Amino acid sequence: MQTVETLNEGLKRAYTVTITSKDIDARVDKEVQAIAPQVRMPGFRPGKVPANLVRKMHGESLQRDALNSSIQDSIQKLIADNKLRPAMQPSVELDETFEFGKDAEVKVELEVLPEIAAPSTDGIKLERLTAEVSDAQVDEAAGRIATQQGALEEYAASHKAKDGDTLTIDFLGKIDGEPFEGGAAEDIKLKIGSGQFIPGFEEQLTGVKKGDEKTIEITFPEDYGAEHLAGKAATFDITVKAILNGDKPKLDDDFAKSLGLEGLDKLKELLKGQIEQEHNGLTRTYMKRKLLDQLAASHDFDVPPSMVEAEFNQIWAQLQHEASHEEDPESALKEMEAEKEDYRAIAVRRVRLGLLLSEIGQANGVVVSDQEMNRLVMQAAQQYGPQDRERFVQYVRQDPMAAAQLRAPLYEDKVVDFLFDKAEVTDRTVSREELEAAIEADDSDLKPHVHGPDCGHDHDHAEKPKAKKAAPKKAAAEKAEEAPAAKDKAEAAPAKPKKAPAKKVAAAEAEAEPAAKKAPAKKAAPKKAAAKAE
Repeated sequence: MQTVETLNEGLKRAYTVTITSKDIDARVDKEVQAIAPQVRMPGFRPGKVPANLVRKMHGESLQRDALNSSIQDSIQKLIADNKLRPAMQPSVELDETFEFGKDAEVKVELEVLPEIAAPSTDGIKLERLTAEVSDAQVDEAAGRIATQQGALEEYAASHKAKDGDTLTIDFLGKIDGEPFEGGAAEDIKLKIGSGQFIPGFEEQLTGVKKGDEKTIEITFPEDYGAEHLAGKAATFDITVKAILNGDKPKLDDDFAKSLGLEGLDKLKELLKGQIEQEHNGLTRTYMKRKLLDQLAASHDFDVPPSMVEAEFNQIWAQLQHEASHEEDPESALKEMEAEKEDYRAIAVRRVRLGLLLSEIGQANGVVVSDQEMNRLVMQAAQQYGPQDRERFVQYVRQDPMAAAQLRAPLYEDKVVDFLFDKAEVTDRTVSREELEAAIEADDSDLKPHVHGPDCGHDHDHAEKPKAKKAAPKKAAAEKAEEAPAAKDKAEAAPAKPKKAPAKKVAAAEAEAEPAAKKAPAKKAAPKKAAAKAE
């Protein structure tokens, strides 16, 4: 193999590699000897087919395989001999005039990782904002669960339903005096004024009392989802079974026991632990942002354009996806285009900080152990069905790139924790609102893409620049603000302890919808969903 360097400019390298026909033929001969014992041909005993006939039968495929393996081995040798650290997969191009039996000339182009001076971890100063959990927060969380579960205080039988009250009703719908499919339901919760039922339904129940039976008349909207009901006049025979105070959830031991818990104190204990975890996640988010800002301010070096382009493409693709779900996609896309260069700058910063954190981790012996990696693989495998989990595990173990992508988020966490331990940290107690406001104030900061060792550069998190806020930008940026390398990290929204209420709430929300209910409301805009996730 002969190698000639044709480009050495910044982080770009290019080489011309010449592989001799003698090397390729030697590989073909070696493969012929390997497969000859298995070749079967009429007139010859098994394993006794002459090598020249084996070559004649399989020569073309053997030559292709030999050429490919020669090129792969040559590139690996090129990288090792020149002590290169490729940023991405090298570009390899075989000379168009190549013919078997002649030398092969291969052009190799790649970008290398920059040489980063050993970053200092001294002098980092951070403020840790912590928020305590108040009784009011716990009570509010318990109240939300009770409201979702329909655990409301019941009015006296003489109470007349008013706007905001929640009724428990049975109803039977009829068209031309005949019941219709989907028109009957029992024990349905209906809050007057919520707009969850078709127009005219809720308003006619104002003033009813427990035990009342009433027939109301309505007309289904012309654009109603069920074609056989759209525009039709109907009557509903309604029985009022209870009237509940929609603003006053019922919180007592009986309610907690209905969720499978020992009592109200146990429910509050679980909720307090959950809120504490949420606060801890917010605290870490704030500290991490400040840490990354300090690192960015003190380090500046060139980054591989190919990595920046890959990062930018992922950011842009995510922003386009978010924009497509906006109320005015065309306007959102236009605003994105106006700030395209800002997003490219974001990609540069993310890649630079990612390489820096990787360098810090390697320089200080930060590693992900085999035990931790096995746990990551098994956790990721749970998202697949039982029949596919083993295939996924094998895939990750056999594909270094897939393993690197899975490892990167945990590696990032461990590097950040290492830097937290080295930093001079001062503590300040604040309210949750103040902590969230401090994080919101940093929303326009440029965040990194963190690379672990052998990172596969699978980038799918966008961030937003210090510029006019666009709706899709906010959604893309806030969705995983502090999880630049991970696909499913829960840093901004930390993992919550498993609790009994969750199943009950999910079951309640999955209840079948009767025909009288209006069509589902339009999905919330991405920016609103992102704000909740943040």
